[in-house]
Amino acid sequence: MISYQTEGVKMPAIKRRDTSAWIKRVAASYGKKCGEIAYIFCDDAKILEVNNEYLQHDYYTDIITFDYCEDDTINGDIFISLDTVRSNAEMVGATYEQELHRVIIHGILHLCGIDDKGEGEREIMEAAENRALSMRD
Repeated sequence: MISYQTEGVKMPAIKRRDTSAWIKRVAASYGKKCGEIAYIFCDDAKILEVNNEYLQHDYYTDIITFDYCEDDTINGDIFISLDTVRSNAEMVGATYEQELHRVIIHGILHLCGIDDKGEGEREIMEAAENRALSMRD
């Protein structure tokens, strides 16, 4: 089950049923099925708190993905700062909706095993994001 929650922010205007179907299609394209996935939309203050408490990182970010995957079933908690999504959209010249969908699928791609921290991995992640975005209805 894919759930959508908020903490300290208004729920973004996403079509949950369509978004969940898209997420399942992307996961299936990697041979994965969706188990328990929780999206928690929050503000910068909350994501900084989560980043400090669980990862010992003292900086803001757009997304933090906690991976609880088992075998070919993806499970996880995905925190998304809507404040950072908005500022990143402005920075890269995308709409808020485009950037939000990119970040939503970014977390799923992490759960499917794609990393973006090592050398050359960022380009692989961007290509995977673009491929996944093209799969939206």
